[in-house]
Amino acid sequence: MPNGQEIAILVGLNLTARSPQPTPGAVPISAEDSLEELAALAASAGAEVVETQIQSRPRADSATFVGSGKVEDLKAQILFHDATTVIFDRELSPTQQRNLEKALDVKVLDRTQLILDIFARRARTREGKLQVELAQLNYLLPRLTGHGAAMSRLGGGIGTRGPGETKLETDRRRIHQRIAALNRLLDRVRGGRTTQRQQRQAVPLATIALVGYTNAGKSTLFNRMSGAEVLADAKMFATLDPTVRHVTLPSHRKALLSDTVGFIRNLPTTLVKAFRATLEEVVEAELLLHVVDASSEEAPAQTAHVLATLSEIGAAHKPQILVLNKVDKIPGQPDTASIARRILSDPDHQPAGAVAISARTGEGFDALLKKIDETLLLDPVTQCLFHFPIADGAPLHLLHERGRVTATRYTGDSCEVEAEAPASIKRRLKKYLVN
Repeated sequence: MPNGQEIAILVGLNLTARSPQPTPGAVPISAEDSLEELAALAASAGAEVVETQIQSRPRADSATFVGSGKVEDLKAQILFHDATTVIFDRELSPTQQRNLEKALDVKVLDRTQLILDIFARRARTREGKLQVELAQLNYLLPRLTGHGAAMSRLGGGIGTRGPGETKLETDRRRIHQRIAALNRLLDRVRGGRTTQRQQRQAVPLATIALVGYTNAGKSTLFNRMSGAEVLADAKMFATLDPTVRHVTLPSHRKALLSDTVGFIRNLPTTLVKAFRATLEEVVEAELLLHVVDASSEEAPAQTAHVLATLSEIGAAHKPQILVLNKVDKIPGQPDTASIARRILSDPDHQPAGAVAISARTGEGFDALLKKIDETLLLDPVTQCLFHFPIADGAPLHLLHERGRVTATRYTGDSCEVEAEAPASIKRRLKKYLVN
């Protein structure tokens, strides 16, 4: 095992029995595509994927998920590749995981454990670490009894980060106490965020939240819009802890831009619940920038899953701009409307708020800022006429700083200024307002 890297075999399940009622609005995903995404997740967790296996069955086997025949095949593959880990593309039941670990004699993880591990790697702030720990404990709690080798792992590697596993194995009561304590701590975080939002609302400062599938390019766009230096790389969930920065729009209005964790198919319920305090930033935002990797063949399915998650957290009806990112990777001259219709999986739908950009090159960036300015309802901008005494320079400076001056005329000891100004500045400069 070079440099301590784990050697992983990935296992997917292709259900051949048709679902009687597919989820409304859901975009089907093949077992192959889902396994490809699992491989990207495994790479983000530091594993080397040496083999992928897909088992076709009418339904999952209750004892081993994939059936005894496939288990025997996996034993041979483990010996051939000297593999240390087998990762399954769906959540395993405690019984399935226990049986598989006993039969395969290696570490067995499911998709949920893998995502939890990546979140544990990425969390940097105290809040992020608390949320990840809560999600891990809620996942591990029903798996304590008879968990076997997985619960006694004390070494490093995927699936071992987070709360101490020997404590989980020996003291269920203490786990319940820790979960209660984490919920209390996160409630305080939630209260703190509410207070911060109330303070922000005292000054009309809109909040814009970046949402989208993981690895869609949100952090790259965030850096370009705000001038920040948030980590932006090709690994899934490169950004976990939310970051907020000031941005200035073409109208000179200021807003707060928030970069949030990326969404993904089958995002563990434990994570959605644990990250409630963070996801509230999305719910409370005045505008969502839904960033999509327009160059990806999976864009329709990824977009559908993001919209489903937004609905789950109560943010489905928020004003949204569909940001079609990575158009520099699309050959020719891509048409924004046609790309948006393809991605939204609705040929009759003409999205009003779609902008094609490349966050990497800056293509379409000015058009996006203009669209944000047009869409953002808080502190609306209107054309105004002001009359200032020349000796009174402070209010004129404020107008230049927070509005967009379009014309200035001097007459004697006063000046007349035409400007596009937000409502908050109009209120502050009310005594100078002519119309």
